Amino acid sequence: MRFDRKQLLIYAVTDKVWTGKLSLEEQVEEALKGGATMVQLREKELDKGNFEEVLRTACAIRKITEKYNVPLIIDDNLELALACHADGLHVGQDDMEASEARRLLGPDRILGVTAKTVDQARAAQAAGADYLGSGAIFGTSTKADARQ
Repeated sequence: MRFDRKQLLIYAVTDKVWTGKLSLEEQVEEALKGGATMVQLREKELDKGNFEEVLRTACAIRKITEKYNVPLIIDDNLELALACHADGLHVGQDDMEASEARRLLGPDRILGVTAKTVDQARAAQAAGADYLGSGAIFGTSTKADARQ
């Protein structure tokens, strides 16, 4: 999928902990109905040695994002991104090197990189990042390392 900056207007990031009565798939569809222009599957608790379950979830989410013609980005898991035919991958500074992610993803998939400094942003751009994430501003239950 060709990357367009307009896809970043409303970037939805999943967290199964917050789904309440709805399934993760239902939450994603609701976000898309509400105008989300990109979806990141970021499920740290799903990826605990249960790849087949995570892949089933990712493929289900992929079908939904395809229906709405919205890119699906997988957080930190290249193998999963490739297996579910996601549109891209997002990596943090402590994950895979951006240049290696770009090489393995190829030129046609979207690469997002978290950059918390100007130097990190420049390095990510040089490595082929399509967009930058700044990371969490406030600590949460899934981002306890965010600066306070």
